[in-house]
Amino acid sequence: MKTLLATAILLSTTSAFAHDTSFSSESCDVELNAGLRINKNLIEFTKNDKSLYQIIDNETLIVNGEKISLDSSQQSLVSEYSTSIRSVIPEVKEIAVDAIEIAVEGVNLAFNELLGEGNELGEELTTQLHLIRDEVDQRFDSEKEFYIDENGNLDDDFFGEEFEQRIETVVEETIQNSLGSLLIAVGQEMLFSGGDMDAFETRMENFGEQIEHDIETRAEKLEERGNELCHSVYNIDRLETQLSQQINELSDFDVISADVDKRNKA
Repeated sequence: MKTLLATAILLSTTSAFAHDTSFSSESCDVELNAGLRINKNLIEFTKNDKSLYQIIDNETLIVNGEKISLDSSQQSLVSEYSTSIRSVIPEVKEIAVDAIEIAVEGVNLAFNELLGEGNELGEELTTQLHLIRDEVDQRFDSEKEFYIDENGNLDDDFFGEEFEQRIETVVEETIQNSLGSLLIAVGQEMLFSGGDMDAFETRMENFGEQIEHDIETRAEKLEERGNELCHSVYNIDRLETQLSQQINELSDFDVISADVDKRNKA
């Protein structure tokens, strides 16, 4: 059960993130070709630890350290590009937070069935997952700096292997601390099945399939929102193309690539 829960939680929470500079699916194929830094006043793309270009306060464009003079059309395009990039961050945060909530629902379905409503094990694991959820929420706080390096690492690779290990550890330690309660519950379930191991196994398998179905139903809605996020990134890529066509200083840059044709085939 420990492995089942850990896997379910990891699938729910990490599917919204890529561990490198690209991510793709049948409806989403996007690549970030530079580092990206966003704070309250600045958007900056970097390569080899050097600034390629910056947008300050959604309007001032700086390329290779020089401020670029813009006409009204170019200015409008820069502002739309900047605000579109900024709008993606809260979308990512909401998906991440909701993914953890789906995992919490799965946890409670499992332990409520086995141990009854309001059991300590489910409540403890829910508390630990909510702590991780709150940390995710803080990581994407609009008042703080958001940074992805050119290798695709988010800050200190918060959503990388250490994040997965942390969730696995939370599940493992919580279950170990409540092993006695679990053994008693399993024993009671076996008695309920008349001591028939086959009947017990069948009941647990049916229950597992039901949980999987319930979680998948919730996850489908999350996937739809992930597709919406992809559309937002495609729009950013479209704006970047227009920038490179209208502003000479940006003509050599292509920091965001989106496979629109692949999306349209989905």
